[in-house]
Amino acid sequence: MRRTITLPKTLYLVIAAPFLLAALPVRAEAPAPVVSYVSGLAPDDLLNIRAAPSAIGKTEARLPVGAPLKNFGCADVNGNPWCKVEEVDNPQVRGWAPARYLNPASVVVLTEADMAFSAQPNSAAATPPPDLTARLGADEMTDPEGTPKSAEAIGRTAMQDAYGLAFATVETASTGGAPTEIPCARHVGQPMTRCETSVAHTGGDSAVTVTWPDGGTRIISFHGGLPTGSDSSDEFRFTREGSLNMIRIGTSERFEITDVVATGG
Repeated sequence: MRRTITLPKTLYLVIAAPFLLAALPVRAEAPAPVVSYVSGLAPDDLLNIRAAPSAIGKTEARLPVGAPLKNFGCADVNGNPWCKVEEVDNPQVRGWAPARYLNPASVVVLTEADMAFSAQPNSAAATPPPDLTARLGADEMTDPEGTPKSAEAIGRTAMQDAYGLAFATVETASTGGAPTEIPCARHVGQPMTRCETSVAHTGGDSAVTVTWPDGGTRIISFHGGLPTGSDSSDEFRFTREGSLNMIRIGTSERFEITDVVATGG
């Protein structure tokens, strides 16, 4: 039997269609980053923005209290919350910062695919190292057609590389390879550079001798795994981020020494 739709039913369907469409699930867009401000530092101290979410990651920049940062979200890394940030006034400064030094901290929880930063706006003009093609692009051996890797795969590879570089110093120290280098700065306002170190152990104590690139040394003493002083008469103080000792001597000298470098464990 042929079914006939009357005019009232047709009008009903036309009127109801927009409401039915509105009820369909909509794909959520990524929330806009919040603006966090650097806070909670010791007087005259600076916050390290690191290339990887690790206390021994490369320092990309050092920012004072009050500096505004775009906060794209945070992730728990080895029991410590780190946030993916970018300086508001200088987008070239981007990296990771401990959540406890950001106010407010973002409530966005980053997934593994969110962990890698996208390329800088003007990075297309730069020529990447040759090995990046195999690492981040198509692999001719396994994919002859050259299909680009997914964003998730690229992000995973980038994080593996970042962690590998971050822990290279620790591995060298534990295996007794080339002289260990640590981040250091000697003068007020000077960016962190690299200083060679040597370590002498006496019972439960150790002494780390730091050699400045331009000559001279500083000896930092450790007892029970913690820094206790130096051969300088200036004020000595330190804070810890995980297994990293962030040491300040006087108003200008700064050192970042891991437990592995200082005590071998």
